Amino acid sequence: MAENVWRILGKEAMYLEFAEVLKAQLIEIAPTVENGERFVDLIKESEIMHIFNGATETHGFNIRPVESTTPEDIQYMADIVLAIARQDSERFYVSLDGEYQKCVINVRTDEEPELIGNNRTEGYGSGKIFMPILDSLCKPGRGNDSLF
Repeated sequence: MAENVWRILGKEAMYLEFAEVLKAQLIEIAPTVENGERFVDLIKESEIMHIFNGATETHGFNIRPVESTTPEDIQYMADIVLAIARQDSERFYVSLDGEYQKCVINVRTDEEPELIGNNRTEGYGSGKIFMPILDSLCKPGRGNDSLF
């Protein structure tokens, strides 16, 4: 049985290394893209997470810049990520045995609540945080426009 060879932007990687390798490859490749020099500083400070959806066979990378990143810098980062994808049609973001793998890259600044663990967001486990919303929807006299 042949061993599968995964590559992230042309560099061989094991599955658990995908996020780290993506970051290293972005740092290496970005300066070769027009106006890509500033991207290196932004991506170095960013956190990258990899997820794989087995049902759709799609890789997902979430790039989370530091909180102080401006909307203009986020747009710039997204533009450079796209420019890297367009720069070399033979170097896929993710490939398996030389074949293209579907991939989604999100540059995002929103913080998702922690539902479990030591640092979980207060109220999410019990649903308390949703009670004001549910309460407002259930008040007497409130019309439901979707029924008409």
